[in-house]
Amino acid sequence: MSALPDALPAVESDPPAPRKRFAVPAPRVFYPALGIILAVVIVAIAFPVRTGSVLALLQGWVVAGLGPYYVVIVAAFVVFAIWMGLSRFGDIKLGKDDDEPEFGIMSWFAMLFAAGMGIGLVFWGASEPLTFFVTPKPGVEGDSADLASAAMSQTFLHWGFHAWAIYAVVGLALAYSIHRKGRPVSIRWALEPLLGTRRVKGRLGDAIDVIAIVGTLFGVATSLGLGVKQIAAGLSYLGVVGEVTNTLLVILIVVITIIATASVVSGVGKGIKWLSNINLGMAGLLLVAVLLLGPTMYLLRLLVQSIGGYFQNVVGLTFDTGAFTGDAGLDFQGAWTVFYWGWWISWAPFVGVFIARISRGRTVRQFIAGVLLVPTLVTFVWFAVMGGSAIRQAWEGDGGGLFDPEVGIIPENVLFNFLGSLPFGAILSVLAVLVVAIFFITSADSGSLVIDMLASGGDTNPPKWSRIMWASLGGLVAIALLLAGGLAALQTGAILTAIPVSIVMIGMCIATYKALNAEHQVLVRAERRARKNELSRRIGEKVTEHLEENFDEHFGDQVDDRINAALADATLSDAALSDGTADDAKKRWRLGRKQPPQV
Repeated sequence: MSALPDALPAVESDPPAPRKRFAVPAPRVFYPALGIILAVVIVAIAFPVRTGSVLALLQGWVVAGLGPYYVVIVAAFVVFAIWMGLSRFGDIKLGKDDDEPEFGIMSWFAMLFAAGMGIGLVFWGASEPLTFFVTPKPGVEGDSADLASAAMSQTFLHWGFHAWAIYAVVGLALAYSIHRKGRPVSIRWALEPLLGTRRVKGRLGDAIDVIAIVGTLFGVATSLGLGVKQIAAGLSYLGVVGEVTNTLLVILIVVITIIATASVVSGVGKGIKWLSNINLGMAGLLLVAVLLLGPTMYLLRLLVQSIGGYFQNVVGLTFDTGAFTGDAGLDFQGAWTVFYWGWWISWAPFVGVFIARISRGRTVRQFIAGVLLVPTLVTFVWFAVMGGSAIRQAWEGDGGGLFDPEVGIIPENVLFNFLGSLPFGAILSVLAVLVVAIFFITSADSGSLVIDMLASGGDTNPPKWSRIMWASLGGLVAIALLLAGGLAALQTGAILTAIPVSIVMIGMCIATYKALNAEHQVLVRAERRARKNELSRRIGEKVTEHLEENFDEHFGDQVDDRINAALADATLSDAALSDGTADDAKKRWRLGRKQPPQV
């Protein structure tokens, strides 16, 4: 994923109290998270081979035992996100009732687009569809057209609505907590409707933030590890370096982490803002260049057809656990689908904070629609252009020059082999290296910002020294995982750290429903009172108007009788008084009215 833009709004809060230079605002979160991460780094670097073996063993256990759990829970997140958008809660605003969206619709879409781009999209853009085409998913058979269609559908599954539904679950919970309830930028506060304020402020809340920090850091480290492998492959392709070794990868991580640290020190405005803007422009340029220099009309037809194939097969693909494909199916699940679900879940706190903070003033329905549709569409276009081009080239036989059939597909090399086959291939390869490198920098920078906010108890302006520390730790974790087993270790790290984060996300779903339902009930009661008052007012107006127009019809005779009776009494009284007998007048009056007049 990409970086947090400079336009992120600050959450309203009281002015921060003066603090010491190296004070830790939330020590019960900061130190446990730091301790867990340092322990993993030290063990992985000191015992890389043994750590790699343990990670491989754990991955096998998790995929075999918890693979169905990941499949079901991600499907549930998709259903929950769509339900929230279509439900009676859709009109609830993520902010105060009179808050307007802080960003125009196009600016908001652009920032969601930025969140949808990242190292992973560049790394897997050409290689993943190509891999599924050359070595199909176990159980997939057919001619080349069938394999190509299945490859695109499987890729769209991994990168489409499912990924963004995971982010939407966290983003919606945080946006409601931050903007509607005025809570700090912290994962724990999204669970307040479920756990209560006391538990959220206590040890349980601390544990939730620790889980979010560790999961986010490992998600960032996975992206950084993938990114540095592709940078090294690009430099090797361009002849800048020789053979790619672990030493080269470590050096690249150190160098780029230093650059990211410089971006941290320079501040968000000077660092992330211009880097993100430049990189989005370069990524868009790369996409358009490949589209125009390649078989343009074929790629556009492929995009439309692949979207149709995806929707046709999405339910079956979603719940496919490889039950009928034996060990090969389990291996595929662990290397691809379960890995992606774990990766997206571990990334969810980071991306959730991002999309929550840019969505103040949007309604729940607008939020869900924007988060699910815009990045997914951009992702589909990217894979149709990059992956579709690679599949078409490989269709010609012998790998189309994209890989050595005897060696197999090396993901980090596919992009540069493909770009080299296009006009201006060297220029496009340099552009791709720059895109990945800047994504590396912005991911480390903005990732360290989010982690630091969580570790600082929701402080939106944490100290620079701690941001530098977290950025450095992200690089160290990436180094540790690469040394412990390369891509497989990165995948395992994402899968393992996602387990506790997924439990937190289940709690978020329940808490979000409780909060939105409680508010909806308040709105319903208020609307009922308003309708009752309005009904009473309208009935009163109608009755008054009717009586004014039809008074004689309803009360004319009664009024006339009363007037005549009153006149008769007055006449009788006058007559009695004229006879000089007041007592007789009283007697006559009693006979008519039963009560004497006050004399």
